[in-house]
Amino acid sequence: PFHGRFVAVLLMVLQWTRLGLPSPLRPICDPRVLDRFIKEARDTEFAMRSCSEGCSLAEPLSVPLTSVDFAIWEKGDVSEQAQEVQSGLWLLAQAISAVRVSITSTALHSLLDNSHSNIHSIGQVIRSLNFPEYTPPADGTVHEDTWRVSSTLELFRVHTNFLRGKVRLLLSHAPACRRDST
Repeated sequence: PFHGRFVAVLLMVLQWTRLGLPSPLRPICDPRVLDRFIKEARDTEFAMRSCSEGCSLAEPLSVPLTSVDFAIWEKGDVSEQAQEVQSGLWLLAQAISAVRVSITSTALHSLLDNSHSNIHSIGQVIRSLNFPEYTPPADGTVHEDTWRVSSTLELFRVHTNFLRGKVRLLLSHAPACRRDST
C-alpha cells in the first residue's frame, strides 16, 4: 500500500539522479529514509511483545548476527559489506516468511507482510546503489555469521538491530552516498 508507493517514488527519484542531473545527495542516502524502515521494524517488535497465543516458533530460525566490530568494518571492502548485509536481509526475509506461515493472527499477518516488503525494498535500494546482487545459496546452507532465535520477539529485535547497525553502516559508507561523490 503506502509503503510500496513510498519506495516506488524514491526509486523514481533515484533513476532521475542517474540521468546525470547533479544532486548533492541521493534521496535513499538520506538517513531519514532508513529511519522510517527502522521505526516500522520497532513497531513490529513492540507488537510482538504483546503476542502470546499463536506466536511461538515451531523451531529456531537462523538470523544474521547484528554485532559489528567497527575496526574490522572500517577496514573492510564495501562490496563484501554489501554482500554481508544482503545475506542478512535474505535470512531475515526467510525467517519472517516462516513466521508468517505459523502465526494465526490476521492483524500480525499485516505487520509481517509489511516487514517482508520493507526488507525487499531495502534490498532494492542496496542494488540501486550499484552493489552486486546477492545470490542466496542454492543448497540452502546458512552463512557462518548467524545465530538462531526461538521467539518472534527475538526475531524482530534482531531485525531492528540489523537495520540500525549493519544496514545503516553500509548506506552511510556507500560510495554513492558520500557527499563528495556525484
